[in-house]
Amino acid sequence: MKLWRLSTVLGTAAAAYIIAACNSDSSGPRTAVPPPNTFTASPHQHLMLLKGHVRAAPLPGGAALEDNGIYYHGGPVILAQRVAAIYWSSRTIYPGGPAPGTSGPGTDDGSLIGYFLNNLGGSPYYNINTTYTDGAGVPIENSVTYTEFWAANDNVPLPLVPVTDLQMQNQIIEGFTSGKLTYDPNTLYLVFSDALVNLGGAFGIVYCAYHGNFDWNGNDVKYAAMPHDIDFFDCNALNGSPNDDPAADAEVNTLAHETEETNTDEDLNAWYDNSGNENADKCAWTFGATYTTGNGSTANMQIGTKDFLVQQNWVNANGGGCRLSW
Repeated sequence: MKLWRLSTVLGTAAAAYIIAACNSDSSGPRTAVPPPNTFTASPHQHLMLLKGHVRAAPLPGGAALEDNGIYYHGGPVILAQRVAAIYWSSRTIYPGGPAPGTSGPGTDDGSLIGYFLNNLGGSPYYNINTTYTDGAGVPIENSVTYTEFWAANDNVPLPLVPVTDLQMQNQIIEGFTSGKLTYDPNTLYLVFSDALVNLGGAFGIVYCAYHGNFDWNGNDVKYAAMPHDIDFFDCNALNGSPNDDPAADAEVNTLAHETEETNTDEDLNAWYDNSGNENADKCAWTFGATYTTGNGSTANMQIGTKDFLVQQNWVNANGGGCRLSW
């Protein structure tokens, strides 16, 4: 969600939430006054809403000269996307993934998440992002490089206890200062949490994942909150599990969403439409043509040689539209 505020009332372990959304001029800061005793999402976050949820109202402002249903607002994009994974748990979150306390190159991540990230770039699906450009008209590359992981097993969040956005940011900063992570301005730092962890404070009630940015010593850090989607029906699109790994199979859908959005809208001021939808938002929870895999599950694409069910993405060409490839 483009620079919207979602206010959340936190209750017991099965927290109840009240959502309040507000928008203002798309060219400036968007503000909202939260009710008392609420958690308010940062203006530097863009939320992937639950299944069936839509933006509350269109944003004012005109369309660009070329109208493909999504418009350039002047901000930077990442021409060659890089990603780093932070697995924040005292155990291995996804089968085959890194052992707690370890760090290393992305090629050493043996989980299904690692496989997806190592094969996403260069795929017909990710080629959709090449229909977007920077301000000089240079197209984004069909490229995703999984540079490194850190299986962080300190300050581990507890199940059901809300984890603030600041806690996530501080964990990323610890990775930089400890040498477990390398800062890079073109890298999206993906924070994965374990089962039932309320990453960001409103997981499963307001959003399924989100991306944003923050300043660290004058450096612009791009990051994404990647909660354990399989925990909530409204964050899990699966019918079966194409790779017999339900948690990871569910996660790659929101993982693709946040990665392609960061690529085209890294600081939340580049590509989005008049309702605040980024490219992936415009196709959220739509999957196009599907097929049945050998184990009887539903999938709609191959990434590498494996089957996945991943939402469509918005093509910024020929009038626009949701597609599975380009």
